[in-house]
Amino acid sequence: MALSDYLRGEIAQDFADGMLPRREALRRLVMLGMTLPAASMLIAACGDDGGGAASDTGATSGSTTTGAPSTSSAAPTTTAATAAPTTAPATGSAQAQAEIIRFKGSTAELQGAWASAAQPKASVLVIHENRGLTPHFYDLAGRFARAGYAALAIDLVSPEGGTASMSEAQAQAALGAAPAERLVADLRAGLDELLRRNSGHKLGVIGFCFGGGMTWSLLNAGEARIAAAAPFYGPGPANPDFTKAKAAVLGVYAELDTRVNASREAMEQALKAAGLTHEIRTFSGADHAFFNNTGARYNEAAATQANTAVLDWFGRYLV
Repeated sequence: MALSDYLRGEIAQDFADGMLPRREALRRLVMLGMTLPAASMLIAACGDDGGGAASDTGATSGSTTTGAPSTSSAAPTTTAATAAPTTAPATGSAQAQAEIIRFKGSTAELQGAWASAAQPKASVLVIHENRGLTPHFYDLAGRFARAGYAALAIDLVSPEGGTASMSEAQAQAALGAAPAERLVADLRAGLDELLRRNSGHKLGVIGFCFGGGMTWSLLNAGEARIAAAAPFYGPGPANPDFTKAKAAVLGVYAELDTRVNASREAMEQALKAAGLTHEIRTFSGADHAFFNNTGARYNEAAATQANTAVLDWFGRYLV
């Protein structure tokens, strides 16, 4: 799925779930390059109105539905999860937990939220959703630091002025207009910066929604420095080829997220074909973006379980 198509689908889904009014959804779709008639048709396909706001669909106990994890090589099953940071932090203190840094990108200076652990055991690159580097991602960098990982949450609209300088709609439009090659190159620059600041440690990557798609794109681009990756409900690339990657991959999906789930099987088959250690987990009762505790689709039970799963995965393959 092309990332521009994915971003348009995200807006249409937000409208369908009552998170955006029709006028605002149309405005954002036009900003993403659609004509008004085409945008109107897409909105019409979602229904005459957005319905009620999306609500949490409370995952039941044992909310993963994948059964036995799919792996291409033996992996330890008894490794204890690293002590998990809280899954529902107060966002008001998010920016106090990480600091803005600036570093060289592929075409322009980049910025990101940096949080260093006292004694870092590995490094993690955090890739944001389609709204840019919001306070939630400052917070995530801090959470990883408290769990023992040096973390950098990159701002992929840095060349356009940075997330803080624009509205949510402008950030979405900037991401939709950015060449995919530049985005991948800037993510690689983020990995370079992590190696510079925390040399001698393995690299992990985690991304959410749009960032989950970019995590898959990094693997598809053959970025072999990544030891472990955790793409969360991200759209997979067309005809994926992960044979040049070396990461152990934990793919996280939500049961109700049918649009993204359409590429799940192709991602799993590509991981198998590449011989990569992997696990695909689908959380029952959860919808797209269930991990973001600042969003309307947040699902505390699923987010708590996914948080434990990620830290366990990184504990196996990064430390």
